[in-house]
Amino acid sequence: MTVKGLRPEVLSMETYVPGKTIEEVRRELGLERVVKLGSNENPYGPFPKALEAMMKELAEANRYPDIAFEEIKGLLAKLHGVTQKNIAISHGAEGMLQAMGKCFISPGDEVLIPSATYGLYREISRLMGAKVVNIPMNGYSTDMKGIANAVTDRTKLVWICNPNNPTGTVIDPESLEKFFMALPEDAWVVLDEAYAEFASPEELPDRARLISEGKNLVSVRTFSKAYGLAGARLGYGMAREEVVTAIDTVSEPFNANRLGIAAGVAVLTRDREACERARALILTERERVSQHLQAMGMSVVPSRTNFIFFDTPFHAENLAEELLYRGVIVRPCGGWGYQGAIRVTVGTEEENDIFLAALKETVETMREKDSGTGSHREVEDGPVR
Repeated sequence: MTVKGLRPEVLSMETYVPGKTIEEVRRELGLERVVKLGSNENPYGPFPKALEAMMKELAEANRYPDIAFEEIKGLLAKLHGVTQKNIAISHGAEGMLQAMGKCFISPGDEVLIPSATYGLYREISRLMGAKVVNIPMNGYSTDMKGIANAVTDRTKLVWICNPNNPTGTVIDPESLEKFFMALPEDAWVVLDEAYAEFASPEELPDRARLISEGKNLVSVRTFSKAYGLAGARLGYGMAREEVVTAIDTVSEPFNANRLGIAAGVAVLTRDREACERARALILTERERVSQHLQAMGMSVVPSRTNFIFFDTPFHAENLAEELLYRGVIVRPCGGWGYQGAIRVTVGTEEENDIFLAALKETVETMREKDSGTGSHREVEDGPVR
Protein backbone atom coordinates (compact mmCIF):
# COMPACT_ATOMS: atom_id res chain seq x y z
CA MET A 1 0.00 0.00 0.00
CA THR A 2 1.48 3.37 -1.05
CA VAL A 3 -1.23 5.89 -0.12
CA LYS A 4 0.45 8.96 1.35
CA GLY A 5 -0.81 10.25 4.67
CA LEU A 6 -1.95 6.93 6.10
CA ARG A 7 -0.76 6.12 9.60
CA PRO A 8 2.20 3.71 9.67
CA GLU A 9 0.14 1.34 11.81
CA VAL A 10 -2.45 1.05 9.03
CA LEU A 11 0.24 0.19 6.50
CA SER A 12 1.52 -2.64 8.70
CA MET A 13 -1.84 -4.32 9.20
CA GLU A 14 -2.86 -7.54 7.49
CA THR A 15 -6.14 -7.58 5.61
CA TYR A 16 -8.78 -9.86 7.06
CA VAL A 17 -9.21 -12.92 4.85
CA PRO A 18 -12.76 -14.27 5.24
CA GLY A 19 -13.77 -17.77 4.34
CA LYS A 20 -15.16 -18.29 0.87
CA THR A 21 -18.88 -17.84 0.38
CA ILE A 22 -21.17 -20.37 -1.25
CA GLU A 23 -21.75 -17.96 -4.13
CA GLU A 24 -18.00 -17.59 -4.75
CA VAL A 25 -17.42 -21.31 -4.91
CA ARG A 26 -20.41 -21.89 -7.17
CA ARG A 27 -19.22 -19.17 -9.53
CA GLU A 28 -15.53 -20.10 -9.53
CA LEU A 29 -15.89 -23.88 -9.71
CA GLY A 30 -19.25 -24.27 -11.39
CA LEU A 31 -20.66 -26.41 -8.61
CA GLU A 32 -24.36 -26.77 -7.89
CA ARG A 33 -24.10 -28.11 -4.34
CA VAL A 34 -21.82 -26.28 -1.92
CA VAL A 35 -21.69 -26.76 1.85
CA LYS A 36 -20.20 -23.90 3.86
CA LEU A 37 -18.49 -25.17 7.01
CA GLY A 38 -15.71 -22.62 7.31
CA SER A 39 -17.15 -19.64 9.20
CA ASN A 40 -18.69 -21.17 12.35
CA GLU A 41 -22.21 -20.01 11.54
CA ASN A 42 -25.31 -21.55 13.10
CA PRO A 43 -27.05 -23.59 10.37
CA TYR A 44 -30.44 -23.41 12.12
CA GLY A 45 -30.82 -19.65 12.39
CA PRO A 46 -32.40 -17.23 12.12
CA PHE A 47 -35.01 -18.63 14.46
CA PRO A 48 -38.71 -18.06 13.70
CA LYS A 49 -39.54 -15.33 16.21
CA ALA A 50 -36.28 -13.51 15.51
CA LEU A 51 -37.08 -13.50 11.80
CA GLU A 52 -40.60 -12.28 12.54
CA ALA A 53 -39.24 -9.51 14.77
CA MET A 54 -36.78 -8.34 12.11
CA MET A 55 -39.46 -8.24 9.43
CA LYS A 56 -41.68 -6.18 11.71
CA GLU A 57 -38.83 -3.83 12.53
CA LEU A 58 -38.20 -3.09 8.85
CA ALA A 59 -41.02 -0.57 8.93
CA GLU A 60 -38.99 1.46 11.45
CA ALA A 61 -35.70 1.26 9.56
CA ASN A 62 -35.79 4.99 8.87
CA ARG A 63 -35.45 5.68 12.62
CA TYR A 64 -32.42 5.30 14.87
CA PRO A 65 -32.73 2.59 17.53
CA ASP A 66 -33.18 3.33 21.22
CA ILE A 67 -29.72 4.51 22.25
CA ALA A 68 -30.15 3.11 25.77
CA PHE A 69 -31.06 -0.41 24.53
CA GLU A 70 -32.90 -0.87 27.83
CA GLU A 71 -34.94 -3.98 26.98
CA ILE A 72 -32.09 -6.12 25.69
CA LYS A 73 -29.74 -4.93 28.43
CA GLY A 74 -32.30 -6.00 31.01
CA LEU A 75 -32.61 -9.46 29.46
CA LEU A 76 -28.83 -9.91 29.28
CA ALA A 77 -28.34 -8.69 32.84
CA LYS A 78 -30.84 -11.27 34.09
CA LEU A 79 -29.24 -14.01 31.98
CA HIS A 80 -25.75 -13.38 33.35
CA GLY A 81 -26.48 -12.26 36.89
CA VAL A 82 -25.19 -8.71 36.50
CA THR A 83 -26.89 -5.30 36.38
CA GLN A 84 -27.88 -3.34 33.30
CA LYS A 85 -25.09 -0.89 34.12
CA ASN A 86 -22.62 -3.74 33.57
CA ILE A 87 -23.78 -4.26 29.95
CA ALA A 88 -22.57 -2.47 26.81
CA ILE A 89 -24.13 -3.21 23.41
CA SER A 90 -22.07 -3.25 20.21
CA HIS A 91 -22.20 -3.78 16.47
CA GLY A 92 -21.20 -7.44 16.62
CA ALA A 93 -18.50 -8.74 18.95
CA GLU A 94 -16.01 -7.01 16.65
CA GLY A 95 -17.41 -3.62 17.62
CA MET A 96 -16.75 -4.43 21.28
CA LEU A 97 -13.24 -5.69 20.52
CA GLN A 98 -12.49 -2.47 18.63
CA ALA A 99 -13.75 -0.51 21.63
CA MET A 100 -11.28 -2.37 23.84
CA GLY A 101 -8.41 -1.06 21.76
CA LYS A 102 -9.76 2.49 21.92
CA CYS A 103 -10.33 2.32 25.67
CA PHE A 104 -7.12 0.76 26.86
CA ILE A 105 -4.24 0.80 24.36
CA SER A 106 -1.80 3.69 23.96
CA PRO A 107 1.19 3.69 21.58
CA GLY A 108 4.04 1.70 23.08
CA ASP A 109 1.88 -0.40 25.41
CA GLU A 110 2.43 -4.15 25.45
CA VAL A 111 -0.39 -6.55 24.77
CA LEU A 112 -0.21 -10.30 25.31
CA ILE A 113 -1.85 -12.63 22.81
CA PRO A 114 -1.75 -16.45 22.53
CA SER A 115 0.04 -17.41 19.33
CA ALA A 116 -2.90 -19.38 17.89
CA THR A 117 -6.10 -17.45 18.40
CA TYR A 118 -8.47 -15.01 16.70
CA GLY A 119 -6.33 -12.77 14.49
CA LEU A 120 -8.32 -9.58 15.00
CA TYR A 121 -6.77 -9.09 18.45
CA ARG A 122 -3.37 -8.61 16.89
CA GLU A 123 -4.56 -6.21 14.21
CA ILE A 124 -6.55 -4.04 16.65
CA SER A 125 -3.50 -3.87 18.92
CA ARG A 126 -1.14 -2.98 16.09
CA LEU A 127 -3.51 -0.32 14.81
CA MET A 128 -3.44 1.36 18.22
CA GLY A 129 0.37 1.33 18.22
CA ALA A 130 0.90 -1.46 20.74
CA LYS A 131 3.79 -3.88 20.94
CA VAL A 132 2.32 -7.35 20.44
CA VAL A 133 3.85 -10.15 22.50
CA ASN A 134 2.87 -13.59 21.20
CA ILE A 135 2.70 -16.32 23.83
CA PRO A 136 3.27 -19.88 22.53
CA MET A 137 0.42 -22.33 22.96
CA ASN A 138 0.61 -25.30 25.28
CA GLY A 139 -0.14 -27.79 22.53
CA TYR A 140 -3.63 -26.78 21.47
CA SER A 141 -4.45 -24.85 24.64
CA THR A 142 -3.89 -21.30 25.83
CA ASP A 143 -0.91 -21.29 28.22
CA MET A 144 -2.02 -19.16 31.18
CA LYS A 145 1.26 -19.76 33.04
CA GLY A 146 3.19 -18.64 29.97
CA ILE A 147 1.04 -15.51 29.73
CA ALA A 148 1.53 -14.77 33.43
CA ASN A 149 5.30 -15.12 33.06
CA ALA A 150 5.25 -12.62 30.18
CA VAL A 151 3.51 -9.85 32.15
CA THR A 152 5.61 -6.72 32.68
CA ASP A 153 4.90 -3.25 34.02
CA ARG A 154 4.23 -2.24 30.39
CA THR A 155 1.48 -4.83 29.89
CA LYS A 156 -1.81 -3.08 29.24
CA LEU A 157 -4.11 -5.66 27.67
CA VAL A 158 -4.31 -9.46 27.60
CA TRP A 159 -6.52 -11.01 24.93
CA ILE A 160 -7.97 -14.43 25.78
CA CYS A 161 -10.42 -16.28 23.55
CA ASN A 162 -12.29 -18.83 25.63
CA PRO A 163 -13.29 -21.27 24.20
CA ASN A 164 -10.43 -20.63 21.83
CA ASN A 165 -10.70 -20.11 18.10
CA PRO A 166 -9.41 -22.14 16.21
CA THR A 167 -8.60 -24.98 18.62
CA GLY A 168 -11.93 -25.15 20.52
CA THR A 169 -10.22 -25.58 23.90
CA VAL A 170 -11.06 -23.90 27.23
CA ILE A 171 -8.84 -22.61 30.00
CA ASP A 172 -9.19 -23.80 33.57
CA PRO A 173 -11.37 -21.17 35.33
CA GLU A 174 -9.11 -21.25 38.38
CA SER A 175 -6.10 -20.36 36.24
CA LEU A 176 -7.80 -17.14 35.15
CA GLU A 177 -8.60 -16.18 38.73
CA LYS A 178 -4.98 -16.73 39.76
CA PHE A 179 -3.82 -14.79 36.72
CA PHE A 180 -5.33 -11.54 38.00
CA MET A 181 -2.79 -11.64 40.82
CA ALA A 182 0.00 -11.28 38.23
CA LEU A 183 -1.52 -8.23 36.54
CA PRO A 184 -0.47 -4.62 37.13
CA GLU A 185 -3.37 -2.54 38.45
CA ASP A 186 -3.76 -0.74 35.11
CA ALA A 187 -3.70 -3.91 32.95
CA TRP A 188 -6.90 -5.54 31.71
CA VAL A 189 -8.09 -8.92 30.46
CA VAL A 190 -10.42 -9.09 27.47
CA LEU A 191 -12.18 -12.43 27.65
CA ASP A 192 -13.74 -13.17 24.27
CA GLU A 193 -16.50 -15.70 24.95
CA ALA A 194 -18.04 -15.86 21.48
CA TYR A 195 -18.47 -19.65 21.73
CA ALA A 196 -19.29 -19.90 25.45
CA GLU A 197 -22.83 -21.21 24.91
CA PHE A 198 -21.38 -24.45 23.51
CA ALA A 199 -19.34 -25.21 26.65
CA SER A 200 -20.58 -26.37 30.03
CA PRO A 201 -20.99 -23.44 32.49
CA GLU A 202 -18.74 -25.13 35.05
CA GLU A 203 -15.91 -25.14 32.49
CA LEU A 204 -16.02 -21.35 32.19
CA PRO A 205 -14.98 -18.51 34.51
CA ASP A 206 -17.64 -16.93 36.73
CA ARG A 207 -17.56 -13.60 34.94
CA ALA A 208 -20.36 -12.05 37.01
CA ARG A 209 -18.54 -12.71 40.28
CA LEU A 210 -15.19 -11.54 38.92
CA ILE A 211 -16.76 -8.29 37.71
CA SER A 212 -18.56 -7.76 41.02
CA GLU A 213 -15.25 -8.29 42.83
CA GLY A 214 -13.74 -5.45 40.82
CA LYS A 215 -11.42 -7.50 38.64
CA ASN A 216 -10.00 -5.83 35.52
CA LEU A 217 -12.09 -7.97 33.20
CA VAL A 218 -14.24 -7.34 30.14
CA SER A 219 -16.25 -10.32 28.89
CA VAL A 220 -17.23 -10.06 25.21
CA ARG A 221 -20.16 -12.04 23.82
CA THR A 222 -22.02 -12.31 20.53
CA PHE A 223 -25.38 -13.27 19.03
CA SER A 224 -23.63 -14.62 15.91
CA LYS A 225 -23.00 -18.20 17.00
CA ALA A 226 -25.46 -19.87 19.38
CA TYR A 227 -28.24 -17.40 18.55
CA GLY A 228 -27.93 -17.71 14.77
CA LEU A 229 -27.68 -13.98 14.01
CA ALA A 230 -24.26 -13.62 12.36
CA GLY A 231 -25.64 -11.32 9.66
CA ALA A 232 -27.48 -9.11 12.16
CA ARG A 233 -24.18 -8.03 13.77
CA LEU A 234 -25.07 -7.83 17.45
CA GLY A 235 -22.64 -8.20 20.34
CA TYR A 236 -22.16 -7.02 23.88
CA GLY A 237 -19.65 -6.68 26.67
CA MET A 238 -19.84 -7.08 30.44
CA ALA A 239 -17.63 -5.11 32.80
CA ARG A 240 -17.59 -2.77 35.77
CA GLU A 241 -19.98 0.17 35.46
CA GLU A 242 -17.26 2.79 34.92
CA VAL A 243 -15.75 0.69 32.12
CA VAL A 244 -19.13 0.37 30.42
CA THR A 245 -19.39 4.16 30.54
CA ALA A 246 -15.99 4.40 28.84
CA ILE A 247 -17.01 1.86 26.19
CA ASP A 248 -20.19 3.77 25.42
CA THR A 249 -18.17 6.98 25.19
CA VAL A 250 -15.69 5.71 22.58
CA SER A 251 -18.30 3.79 20.58
CA GLU A 252 -20.35 5.31 17.80
CA PRO A 253 -23.86 6.52 18.71
CA PHE A 254 -26.60 3.94 18.07
CA ASN A 255 -23.90 1.28 17.71
CA ALA A 256 -26.31 -1.57 16.96
CA ASN A 257 -29.03 -1.68 14.34
CA ARG A 258 -32.78 -1.92 14.94
CA LEU A 259 -33.11 -5.30 13.23
CA GLY A 260 -30.34 -6.86 15.27
CA ILE A 261 -31.73 -5.54 18.55
CA ALA A 262 -35.25 -6.78 17.73
CA ALA A 263 -33.91 -10.21 16.80
CA GLY A 264 -31.75 -10.31 19.93
CA VAL A 265 -34.75 -9.64 22.16
CA ALA A 266 -36.71 -12.37 20.34
CA VAL A 267 -34.07 -15.10 20.76
CA LEU A 268 -33.72 -14.26 24.45
CA THR A 269 -37.47 -14.56 25.00
CA ARG A 270 -39.82 -16.15 22.47
CA ASP A 271 -37.19 -18.21 20.63
CA ARG A 272 -35.57 -19.78 23.68
CA GLU A 273 -36.87 -23.30 23.00
CA ALA A 274 -35.93 -23.21 19.31
CA CYS A 275 -32.51 -21.88 20.18
CA GLU A 276 -31.92 -24.57 22.78
CA ARG A 277 -33.04 -27.33 20.38
CA ALA A 278 -30.54 -26.08 17.82
CA ARG A 279 -27.77 -25.95 20.39
CA ALA A 280 -28.54 -29.54 21.44
CA LEU A 281 -28.44 -30.69 17.81
CA ILE A 282 -25.07 -28.99 17.31
CA LEU A 283 -23.63 -30.66 20.41
CA THR A 284 -24.95 -34.06 19.30
CA GLU A 285 -23.54 -33.64 15.81
CA ARG A 286 -20.24 -32.36 17.23
CA GLU A 287 -19.81 -35.65 19.04
CA ARG A 288 -20.92 -37.77 16.08
CA VAL A 289 -18.65 -36.03 13.59
CA SER A 290 -15.73 -36.18 16.03
CA GLN A 291 -16.16 -39.94 16.34
CA HIS A 292 -16.23 -40.38 12.55
CA LEU A 293 -13.08 -38.27 12.19
CA GLN A 294 -11.30 -40.37 14.79
CA ALA A 295 -12.40 -43.52 12.96
CA MET A 296 -10.73 -42.10 9.84
CA GLY A 297 -7.48 -41.78 11.77
CA MET A 298 -7.69 -38.03 12.41
CA SER A 299 -6.47 -36.55 15.67
CA VAL A 300 -9.46 -34.64 17.06
CA VAL A 301 -9.10 -32.00 19.76
CA PRO A 302 -12.11 -32.18 22.13
CA SER A 303 -14.26 -29.17 21.23
CA ARG A 304 -16.20 -26.77 23.44
CA THR A 305 -17.47 -24.79 20.45
CA ASN A 306 -19.66 -25.21 17.37
CA PHE A 307 -16.65 -26.29 15.33
CA ILE A 308 -14.15 -29.16 15.40
CA PHE A 309 -10.39 -28.78 15.12
CA PHE A 310 -8.57 -31.87 13.92
CA ASP A 311 -5.07 -32.75 12.78
CA THR A 312 -4.40 -34.73 9.61
CA PRO A 313 -1.38 -36.37 7.96
CA PHE A 314 -1.65 -33.88 5.09
CA HIS A 315 -0.88 -30.27 4.35
CA ALA A 316 -3.98 -28.39 5.51
CA GLU A 317 -4.11 -25.99 2.58
CA ASN A 318 -3.94 -28.85 0.09
CA LEU A 319 -6.61 -30.81 1.90
CA ALA A 320 -8.93 -27.80 2.11
CA GLU A 321 -8.37 -27.10 -1.58
CA GLU A 322 -9.32 -30.66 -2.53
CA LEU A 323 -12.43 -30.45 -0.35
CA LEU A 324 -13.36 -27.20 -2.04
CA TYR A 325 -13.36 -28.94 -5.42
CA ARG A 326 -15.88 -31.35 -3.88
CA GLY A 327 -18.11 -28.50 -2.78
CA VAL A 328 -17.17 -28.33 0.91
CA ILE A 329 -15.76 -25.17 2.49
CA VAL A 330 -13.59 -25.67 5.59
CA ARG A 331 -10.85 -23.62 7.27
CA PRO A 332 -7.21 -24.77 6.97
CA CYS A 333 -5.18 -23.83 10.05
CA GLY A 334 -1.67 -23.54 8.64
CA GLY A 335 -1.78 -19.78 9.16
CA TRP A 336 -2.08 -20.41 12.90
CA GLY A 337 0.97 -22.68 12.86
CA TYR A 338 -0.88 -26.00 12.64
CA GLN A 339 0.22 -27.09 9.18
CA GLY A 340 -1.90 -30.24 9.03
CA ALA A 341 -4.98 -29.06 10.89
CA ILE A 342 -8.50 -28.28 9.70
CA ARG A 343 -11.28 -26.36 11.47
CA VAL A 344 -14.73 -27.45 10.38
CA THR A 345 -18.02 -25.95 11.52
CA VAL A 346 -20.64 -28.34 12.86
CA GLY A 347 -23.47 -28.10 10.34
CA THR A 348 -26.75 -29.94 9.99
CA GLU A 349 -26.72 -33.73 9.90
CA GLU A 350 -26.99 -33.63 6.10
CA GLU A 351 -24.19 -31.07 5.74
CA ASN A 352 -21.95 -33.04 8.08
CA ASP A 353 -22.57 -36.25 6.13
CA ILE A 354 -21.61 -34.48 2.91
CA PHE A 355 -18.42 -33.24 4.57
CA LEU A 356 -17.50 -36.67 5.95
CA ALA A 357 -18.06 -38.36 2.60
CA ALA A 358 -16.02 -35.69 0.80
CA LEU A 359 -13.24 -35.95 3.38
CA LYS A 360 -13.08 -39.73 3.07
CA GLU A 361 -12.85 -39.49 -0.70
CA THR A 362 -10.27 -36.71 -0.49
CA VAL A 363 -8.09 -38.56 2.00
CA GLU A 364 -8.12 -41.71 -0.12
CA THR A 365 -7.20 -39.69 -3.21
CA MET A 366 -4.39 -37.82 -1.44
CA ARG A 367 -2.97 -41.02 0.02
CA GLU A 368 -2.87 -42.56 -3.44
CA LYS A 369 -1.08 -39.50 -4.79
CA ASP A 370 1.36 -39.46 -1.89
CA SER A 371 2.16 -43.10 -2.60
CA GLY A 372 3.66 -42.07 -5.92
CA THR A 373 0.82 -42.03 -8.43
CA GLY A 374 0.66 -38.26 -8.63
CA SER A 375 1.02 -34.99 -6.75
CA HIS A 376 -1.69 -32.86 -5.22
CA ARG A 377 -2.09 -29.14 -5.77
CA GLU A 378 0.46 -26.98 -3.96
CA VAL A 379 -0.80 -23.77 -2.37
CA GLU A 380 0.70 -21.25 0.05
CA ASP A 381 -0.41 -20.67 3.63
CA GLY A 382 -2.14 -17.31 3.99
CA PRO A 383 -3.19 -15.20 6.96
CA VAL A 384 -6.01 -16.88 8.81
CA ARG A 385 -8.57 -15.52 11.26
